[in-house]
Amino acid sequence: MIRLTKVKALWIYETMVRIRRFEERSIELFQAGELPGFLHAYIGEEAVAAGVCAHLTPKDQITSTHRGHGHMIAKGLQYEGMFAELYARATGYCKGKGGSMHIADQDLGALGANGIVGGGIPIAAGAALGLRFKGEKHVAVSFFGDGASNEGAFHEGINIAATWKLPAVFVCENNGFAESTPRATHQAVQDIADRAKAYGMPGIVVDGMDPQAVYEVAGEAIARARKGRGPTLIEAKTMRFLGHYVGDPGTAYGHDKEVGKWLKRDPIITFAEVLVKKKWLNKSNIDAIHANVNNEMEEAIEFARKSPEPELGDAMTDIYASV
Repeated sequence: MIRLTKVKALWIYETMVRIRRFEERSIELFQAGELPGFLHAYIGEEAVAAGVCAHLTPKDQITSTHRGHGHMIAKGLQYEGMFAELYARATGYCKGKGGSMHIADQDLGALGANGIVGGGIPIAAGAALGLRFKGEKHVAVSFFGDGASNEGAFHEGINIAATWKLPAVFVCENNGFAESTPRATHQAVQDIADRAKAYGMPGIVVDGMDPQAVYEVAGEAIARARKGRGPTLIEAKTMRFLGHYVGDPGTAYGHDKEVGKWLKRDPIITFAEVLVKKKWLNKSNIDAIHANVNNEMEEAIEFARKSPEPELGDAMTDIYASV
């Protein structure tokens, strides 16, 4: 088993704080009318992105979802480019043309958030195939939700990855709702990880509110992929603390009632308690982490506000078509 070290534990804690504060501040800016488009907050699910990405290098690659800010931050993307993209400014990661749901940085192995449900799964399989052709010992990780596991892209991407033993890891963030549809009403299986058997690959269920558990499970799956033994399907049981999108109260489909018991298991609070008990953190350290994150974030917001908007002619750049 891959054990959690102090260095990795502190990285995971700080990364979860960075994700949480980014989302909280983005929501405030959005509700104040400063940000265009839609936001889908990752609040509550931070342990999954941080626990998985703690094993990845810039050469490893990930695909994300419409709820992708957490994955991008955990993969190494910085506040300045993230906020600039949300503000639709030319200094954003996609030059202000991608917005919240399509942030990417190929230099860091972030192949993109994706507004298409399940759209990142076959992309990750293709990326893993490319890594094999290059003879590189890197992996491709795809994050997606429980609703995406019903899409044809899930079957196609995972089936080919398993058949060819590609260096990929598929991480299903099962937050119990496919937008507004409770999981039990759209799936007969209790555990999505059980579907891995049909493809001849390991399927593992993990507590997605426990960063250490995610770290250990992801570490084994990623190591397996690097050794050429093929992909793993990880199902992280988690919960988004807010509605499907910012402004969705979740009252019409029962999310507001379900989320209550999960709030008591906030991964940032519970993991801090674990680290304090281990004497790896103390109140002073925790306060310093939060203060540093807040300072960096406010500087990034100011940078984004002052950044130029894209030129009209930029609309025709970075466009690709196949014939």
